[in-house]
Amino acid sequence: MNTAPASSPALSASPVPRKAGTTRRVIDAPTRMFHWLFALCFVGAYLTADGERLRLVHVVLGYSMAGLLGFRVLYGLFGPRQARLSLLWGKVANAPFWLRSVKAAWSGPGQVSWRQGQYLAMAMAVIAMLLAVLPLTLSGYAVFHDWGGEWLEEIHEAVGELFLWLVLAHLAMLLALSVMRRRNQATPMLTGRMEGTGPDLAKRNHAWLAILLLATVLSYWSWEWQQAPSVQQAEASCSRAASSTRHADDC
Repeated sequence: MNTAPASSPALSASPVPRKAGTTRRVIDAPTRMFHWLFALCFVGAYLTADGERLRLVHVVLGYSMAGLLGFRVLYGLFGPRQARLSLLWGKVANAPFWLRSVKAAWSGPGQVSWRQGQYLAMAMAVIAMLLAVLPLTLSGYAVFHDWGGEWLEEIHEAVGELFLWLVLAHLAMLLALSVMRRRNQATPMLTGRMEGTGPDLAKRNHAWLAILLLATVLSYWSWEWQQAPSVQQAEASCSRAASSTRHADDC
Protein backbone atom coordinates (compact mmCIF):
# COMPACT_ATOMS: atom_id res chain seq x y z
CA MET A 1 0.00 0.00 0.00
CA ASN A 2 1.39 3.44 -1.03
CA THR A 3 1.65 5.60 2.06
CA ALA A 4 3.26 8.64 0.34
CA PRO A 5 1.38 11.83 1.23
CA ALA A 6 -0.76 13.29 -1.52
CA SER A 7 0.26 16.66 -2.87
CA SER A 8 -1.68 19.56 -1.44
CA PRO A 9 -4.24 21.07 -3.83
CA ALA A 10 -3.24 24.54 -2.68
CA LEU A 11 0.36 23.91 -3.65
CA SER A 12 -0.43 22.32 -6.99
CA ALA A 13 -2.70 25.23 -7.98
CA SER A 14 -0.29 27.96 -6.95
CA PRO A 15 0.40 30.45 -9.76
CA VAL A 16 3.75 30.52 -11.47
CA PRO A 17 5.71 33.54 -10.25
CA ARG A 18 6.36 36.22 -12.83
CA LYS A 19 9.96 36.39 -13.95
CA ALA A 20 11.76 39.60 -13.12
CA GLY A 21 12.87 41.68 -16.08
CA THR A 22 10.30 40.28 -18.50
CA THR A 23 10.25 42.33 -21.70
CA ARG A 24 8.70 42.20 -25.13
CA ARG A 25 9.82 43.61 -28.47
CA VAL A 26 7.79 46.64 -29.53
CA ILE A 27 10.04 48.36 -32.13
CA ASP A 28 12.06 46.54 -34.77
CA ALA A 29 15.64 47.33 -35.78
CA PRO A 30 14.96 49.17 -39.09
CA THR A 31 12.60 51.62 -37.38
CA ARG A 32 15.15 52.31 -34.66
CA MET A 33 17.97 52.70 -37.18
CA PHE A 34 15.89 55.16 -39.21
CA HIS A 35 15.05 57.14 -36.09
CA TRP A 36 18.64 57.63 -34.95
CA LEU A 37 20.08 58.27 -38.41
CA PHE A 38 17.30 60.79 -39.04
CA ALA A 39 17.99 62.53 -35.72
CA LEU A 40 21.75 62.57 -36.39
CA CYS A 41 21.26 64.08 -39.85
CA PHE A 42 18.99 66.84 -38.56
CA VAL A 43 21.29 67.79 -35.68
CA GLY A 44 24.28 67.86 -38.01
CA ALA A 45 22.42 69.83 -40.68
CA TYR A 46 21.19 72.37 -38.12
CA LEU A 47 24.65 72.89 -36.67
CA THR A 48 26.21 73.39 -40.12
CA ALA A 49 23.47 75.66 -41.48
CA ASP A 50 25.52 78.86 -41.21
CA GLY A 51 28.71 79.47 -43.10
CA GLU A 52 30.24 78.34 -46.36
CA ARG A 53 32.97 76.07 -45.05
CA LEU A 54 30.56 73.31 -44.00
CA ARG A 55 27.96 74.01 -46.64
CA LEU A 56 28.53 70.70 -48.43
CA VAL A 57 28.16 68.82 -45.15
CA HIS A 58 24.88 70.62 -44.57
CA VAL A 59 23.66 69.73 -48.06
CA VAL A 60 24.68 66.07 -47.82
CA LEU A 61 22.92 65.66 -44.48
CA GLY A 62 19.83 67.29 -45.96
CA TYR A 63 19.85 64.84 -48.86
CA SER A 64 20.28 62.03 -46.37
CA MET A 65 17.17 63.17 -44.51
CA ALA A 66 15.21 63.10 -47.76
CA GLY A 67 16.45 59.60 -48.55
CA LEU A 68 15.64 58.37 -45.04
CA LEU A 69 12.16 59.83 -45.37
CA GLY A 70 11.70 57.84 -48.58
CA PHE A 71 12.75 54.67 -46.78
CA ARG A 72 10.35 55.36 -43.91
CA VAL A 73 7.43 55.94 -46.25
CA LEU A 74 8.10 52.70 -48.13
CA TYR A 75 8.61 50.78 -44.90
CA GLY A 76 5.46 52.33 -43.51
CA LEU A 77 3.47 51.22 -46.54
CA PHE A 78 4.88 47.75 -47.16
CA GLY A 79 6.63 46.86 -43.91
CA PRO A 80 5.32 44.90 -40.92
CA ARG A 81 2.12 45.93 -39.23
CA GLN A 82 3.65 47.60 -36.18
CA ALA A 83 5.71 49.92 -38.43
CA ARG A 84 2.82 50.98 -40.68
CA LEU A 85 2.16 54.68 -41.03
CA SER A 86 -1.53 53.84 -40.91
CA LEU A 87 -1.14 53.24 -37.16
CA LEU A 88 0.04 56.82 -36.68
CA TRP A 89 -2.76 58.11 -38.86
CA GLY A 90 -5.26 56.01 -36.92
CA LYS A 91 -4.21 57.69 -33.68
CA VAL A 92 -4.52 61.14 -35.23
CA ALA A 93 -7.90 60.26 -36.77
CA ASN A 94 -9.24 59.69 -33.25
CA ALA A 95 -8.54 63.31 -32.34
CA PRO A 96 -12.16 64.53 -32.82
CA PHE A 97 -13.51 61.74 -30.62
CA TRP A 98 -10.95 62.49 -27.91
CA LEU A 99 -11.67 66.22 -28.02
CA ARG A 100 -15.39 65.53 -27.65
CA SER A 101 -14.67 63.41 -24.59
CA VAL A 102 -12.66 66.28 -23.08
CA LYS A 103 -15.51 68.71 -23.80
CA ALA A 104 -18.07 66.34 -22.27
CA ALA A 105 -15.95 65.87 -19.13
CA TRP A 106 -15.51 69.63 -18.83
CA SER A 107 -19.22 70.39 -19.02
CA GLY A 108 -20.49 67.43 -16.99
CA PRO A 109 -19.69 64.00 -15.64
CA GLY A 110 -17.46 61.97 -17.85
CA GLN A 111 -14.06 60.39 -18.15
CA VAL A 112 -11.15 61.41 -20.32
CA SER A 113 -8.54 58.93 -21.52
CA TRP A 114 -5.42 60.98 -20.91
CA ARG A 115 -3.27 58.11 -22.11
CA GLN A 116 -5.04 58.30 -25.48
CA GLY A 117 -4.35 62.03 -25.46
CA GLN A 118 -0.66 61.36 -24.89
CA TYR A 119 -0.51 58.90 -27.77
CA LEU A 120 -2.37 61.42 -29.93
CA ALA A 121 0.09 64.22 -29.15
CA MET A 122 3.10 61.99 -29.85
CA ALA A 123 1.65 60.78 -33.13
CA MET A 124 0.87 64.33 -34.25
CA ALA A 125 4.43 65.44 -33.46
CA VAL A 126 5.94 62.55 -35.44
CA ILE A 127 3.67 63.12 -38.45
CA ALA A 128 4.40 66.86 -38.40
CA MET A 129 8.15 66.18 -38.45
CA LEU A 130 7.83 63.74 -41.35
CA LEU A 131 5.70 66.20 -43.31
CA ALA A 132 8.14 69.06 -42.63
CA VAL A 133 11.03 67.18 -44.24
CA LEU A 134 9.66 67.66 -47.76
CA PRO A 135 9.49 71.50 -47.80
CA LEU A 136 12.72 71.62 -45.79
CA THR A 137 14.74 69.58 -48.29
CA LEU A 138 13.09 71.02 -51.41
CA SER A 139 13.70 74.60 -50.34
CA GLY A 140 17.27 73.70 -49.37
CA TYR A 141 17.84 72.12 -52.79
CA ALA A 142 16.55 75.24 -54.49
CA VAL A 143 18.73 77.52 -52.36
CA PHE A 144 21.82 75.39 -53.04
CA HIS A 145 21.28 75.72 -56.79
CA ASP A 146 20.45 79.44 -56.58
CA TRP A 147 16.95 79.01 -57.97
CA GLY A 148 15.48 81.79 -55.86
CA GLY A 149 16.39 84.91 -54.00
CA GLU A 150 16.70 85.65 -50.34
CA TRP A 151 12.99 85.00 -49.83
CA LEU A 152 13.53 81.31 -50.58
CA GLU A 153 16.45 81.15 -48.20
CA GLU A 154 14.28 82.73 -45.51
CA ILE A 155 11.62 80.09 -46.12
CA HIS A 156 14.24 77.35 -45.77
CA GLU A 157 15.47 78.83 -42.49
CA ALA A 158 11.91 79.24 -41.20
CA VAL A 159 11.05 75.61 -41.94
CA GLY A 160 14.30 74.55 -40.27
CA GLU A 161 13.38 76.49 -37.12
CA LEU A 162 9.89 74.98 -37.20
CA PHE A 163 11.42 71.52 -37.43
CA LEU A 164 13.63 72.30 -34.44
CA TRP A 165 10.60 73.30 -32.36
CA LEU A 166 8.83 70.10 -33.38
CA VAL A 167 11.84 68.09 -32.22
CA LEU A 168 11.94 69.98 -28.92
CA ALA A 169 8.21 69.40 -28.42
CA HIS A 170 8.70 65.70 -29.12
CA LEU A 171 11.51 65.51 -26.55
CA ALA A 172 9.48 67.48 -24.00
CA MET A 173 6.56 65.07 -24.34
CA LEU A 174 8.90 62.10 -23.92
CA LEU A 175 10.32 63.66 -20.77
CA ALA A 176 6.86 64.45 -19.38
CA LEU A 177 5.62 60.91 -20.05
CA SER A 178 8.75 59.45 -18.46
CA VAL A 179 8.16 61.48 -15.32
CA MET A 180 4.43 60.72 -15.17
CA ARG A 181 4.87 56.98 -15.68
CA ARG A 182 8.18 56.74 -13.81
CA ARG A 183 9.68 54.86 -16.72
CA ASN A 184 12.08 55.99 -19.44
CA GLN A 185 9.89 56.24 -22.53
CA ALA A 186 12.94 56.52 -24.81
CA THR A 187 14.27 53.07 -23.88
CA PRO A 188 12.20 51.17 -26.51
CA MET A 189 13.78 53.29 -29.25
CA LEU A 190 17.20 52.25 -27.95
CA THR A 191 16.68 48.57 -27.23
CA GLY A 192 13.46 47.84 -29.10
CA ARG A 193 11.95 46.31 -25.97
CA MET A 194 9.85 47.45 -23.04
CA GLU A 195 8.96 45.90 -19.73
CA GLY A 196 5.80 43.82 -19.55
CA THR A 197 4.32 40.49 -20.45
CA GLY A 198 2.48 39.51 -23.57
CA PRO A 199 3.36 38.80 -27.18
CA ASP A 200 5.93 40.82 -29.08
CA LEU A 201 4.37 43.63 -31.10
CA ALA A 202 7.31 43.39 -33.49
CA LYS A 203 7.31 39.69 -34.37
CA ARG A 204 10.68 39.89 -36.13
CA ASN A 205 13.58 42.22 -35.58
CA HIS A 206 14.71 42.47 -39.25
CA ALA A 207 18.26 43.32 -38.15
CA TRP A 208 19.55 42.66 -41.67
CA LEU A 209 17.46 45.54 -43.04
CA ALA A 210 18.75 47.90 -40.36
CA ILE A 211 22.34 46.97 -41.26
CA LEU A 212 21.55 47.48 -44.95
CA LEU A 213 20.08 50.92 -44.23
CA LEU A 214 23.15 51.95 -42.23
CA ALA A 215 25.49 50.63 -44.92
CA THR A 216 23.59 52.56 -47.60
CA VAL A 217 23.81 55.84 -45.71
CA LEU A 218 27.50 55.37 -44.93
CA SER A 219 28.21 54.45 -48.56
CA TYR A 220 26.46 57.59 -49.74
CA TRP A 221 28.46 59.73 -47.32
CA SER A 222 31.68 58.08 -48.49
CA TRP A 223 30.79 58.73 -52.13
CA GLU A 224 30.02 62.39 -51.42
CA TRP A 225 33.31 62.72 -49.53
CA GLN A 226 35.24 61.39 -52.52
CA GLN A 227 33.39 63.74 -54.88
CA ALA A 228 33.86 66.80 -52.69
CA PRO A 229 36.48 69.37 -53.76
CA SER A 230 39.72 69.57 -51.85
CA VAL A 231 40.25 72.08 -49.06
CA GLN A 232 42.49 74.21 -51.29
CA GLN A 233 39.87 74.33 -54.04
CA ALA A 234 37.13 75.20 -51.57
CA GLU A 235 39.19 78.02 -50.04
CA ALA A 236 40.04 79.41 -53.47
CA SER A 237 36.40 79.33 -54.49
CA CYS A 238 35.36 80.95 -51.23
CA SER A 239 37.96 83.70 -51.72
CA ARG A 240 36.71 84.44 -55.21
CA ALA A 241 33.13 84.65 -53.98
CA ALA A 242 33.96 86.65 -50.85
CA SER A 243 33.58 90.00 -52.54
CA SER A 244 30.17 89.23 -54.01
CA THR A 245 28.39 87.23 -51.31
CA ARG A 246 27.00 88.15 -47.97
CA HIS A 247 28.87 85.18 -46.41
CA ALA A 248 32.27 86.82 -46.89
CA ASP A 249 33.00 86.76 -43.18
CA ASP A 250 32.81 82.97 -43.18
CA CYS A 251 35.72 82.59 -45.65
